[in-house]
Amino acid sequence: MIALITGITGQDGYFLSQFLLEKGYDVYGIVRRNSNRRMGNLDLLSEKIKKNIHIYEGDVTDTNFINNTFEKLKPDEVYHLAAQSFVAYSFTNPTFTYDVNIGGTLNVVNAVRDYSNNTRLYFAGTSELYGKVTKSPQNEETPFYPASPYAISKLAGFWTVKVYREAYGLFMSNGILFNHESEVRGPEFVTRKISLGVARIYHGSKEPIELGNLNAVKDWGYAKDYVEGMWKILNYDKPDDFVLGTGESHTVREFVEEAFKVAGIKIHWEGSGLDEKGISDDGRILVKINKEFFRPLDTNPFIADYSKAKKLLNWYPKTSFRDLVKIMVKYDIEHYKKI
Repeated sequence: MIALITGITGQDGYFLSQFLLEKGYDVYGIVRRNSNRRMGNLDLLSEKIKKNIHIYEGDVTDTNFINNTFEKLKPDEVYHLAAQSFVAYSFTNPTFTYDVNIGGTLNVVNAVRDYSNNTRLYFAGTSELYGKVTKSPQNEETPFYPASPYAISKLAGFWTVKVYREAYGLFMSNGILFNHESEVRGPEFVTRKISLGVARIYHGSKEPIELGNLNAVKDWGYAKDYVEGMWKILNYDKPDDFVLGTGESHTVREFVEEAFKVAGIKIHWEGSGLDEKGISDDGRILVKINKEFFRPLDTNPFIADYSKAKKLLNWYPKTSFRDLVKIMVKYDIEHYKKI
């Protein structure tokens, strides 16, 4: 079996490539060309694992490259993970976000249709599709209300996949994945910003962690669990759309408290609003609020109803919220290098 992963250098590609290799797949990945030849999170893999991943250098926005890749490879499965996935940046640069997330997705689905129509395609959707939700928890029937350029671009991808599935009879499925984090999450994401900040403070840094809305509510799971869900979605009897999440909600504040607990540091809160601070027992400022990290549009609480995936795919999250935080903080403490 041949699997092609776009966006293989990201967090999900890191876990998915290992998962598929263990399943006996021939794994191919698309990597955007860069001058320093870095491979993102794949550089964290052992050479033994890396040598079994075949790399195509190119870009999902390059129509000819994508067409040639699919015509040559004709993969059994394609996991379309490549995206500009940082919500805040999508407000700063919506054009780039749309080019990659909409244009790139269109290139991939067209290539499947035109050159490899037996390929099973997985599209990486997101809970951000729900945006300003009015119903909780959210499932496959919950109306979408995107609240960022990123979410809008992902909604375009979601509907493109759905329409191509129905119009051309192709095996194309959407995964609506709620927030999934890990020890290789990008440092710009709030959970990794917290775990890295806690590691710095644990090793003696006096620099506080700067955060936005501490009361933002998310459904956080472990990325390693979710890539198994992606595979199960593509290996189901028919193409369909599935929500993957934990069904639990936690605030950024809870994540912070749990992270410091893992590091053996007590934190309490003083002040309110933009003046609120997280303080240690000895009076150090551990966390402070920065209004620049608030989103232009706040979203309502995201909580997944993953009952369809549990029933049809026998998928469920295996890692608890506390264990997720523990994995991330312990990793960053252990791998911390003082500059």
